[in-house]
Amino acid sequence: MTDVSNTPAQDAGWRGKFAGAALAVSVLSILWFAAAAVGTKLGFWGWQFGLGKMTIGWGPMILMGALGLSVIAVIVALIKAPRKQPLMLALGALLISGLAFGRVAAFGAQAAGLPPLHDIQTDWSDPIQPSDALLTQREATGALNPIEDDPVIIEGANARWPGMGGKRVAEVQEAAEFDTATHESPKETPYPLLAPLITSNTVEQGYAAALAAVEAKGWTIVLAEPEEGRIEATQTSYWFGFKDDIMIRIRSEGEGMRLDVRSTSRVGLSDLGANAKRVRNLLDEIEARLQKGV
Repeated sequence: MTDVSNTPAQDAGWRGKFAGAALAVSVLSILWFAAAAVGTKLGFWGWQFGLGKMTIGWGPMILMGALGLSVIAVIVALIKAPRKQPLMLALGALLISGLAFGRVAAFGAQAAGLPPLHDIQTDWSDPIQPSDALLTQREATGALNPIEDDPVIIEGANARWPGMGGKRVAEVQEAAEFDTATHESPKETPYPLLAPLITSNTVEQGYAAALAAVEAKGWTIVLAEPEEGRIEATQTSYWFGFKDDIMIRIRSEGEGMRLDVRSTSRVGLSDLGANAKRVRNLLDEIEARLQKGV
């Protein structure tokens, strides 16, 4: 009987090394995206380079290369025995690169399906104006997007969103929102319905609920003026460090109060729906707090 314990393990040779290299490239391709985001947040390079070049420009090509290398590694691993070691490494590389490429493809599809907006609010007929304090902070960080009463999408947007250049943001936002009169399901539209929050509560109660919601989210408060019913805050994204500004205005409405919200990005043409989602979530949380008396 052969003593298996003393039999030397079969060496996959160059095929094992090739599969290991494919796995390393797949892992490095993921780290590439992390480096692009963290480097931008830490100020090693600008967001145009970190997001525009590294992530959107070069990122997909790097993933495609890693995916192609993984497929070749799988084929090579199946040529002859021993297959276990190189095949396991190759499949690991294929799984990592495949999932990453799928995520990037889904991200691209999402971006193409959303309008090129970065400024959202509940009532464009009476836009919320930023305070001098907020404008000063935006200027200090190199904000490229102005805050206007009736903004228009730049003509350059036509390159990726044909026909959008020159359109009023208010009209595009309204067309993108869910409307029960014309849509059967919220899934038919990219944005949730955004409208002022009007309740029977007092302005003081609305302000307290709004301030509590902002504080609970951990946003940086720029302005808090209960006498004027105004709150301004800034949210910083975890990865790239992008800053979006949120403005809240509470006023009396009949025997109750009316609360409006505006959320706008400092840089970038499209926010991928982040501001609309933020406004909707904030309104829902404030309403829930008012109902609970918190």
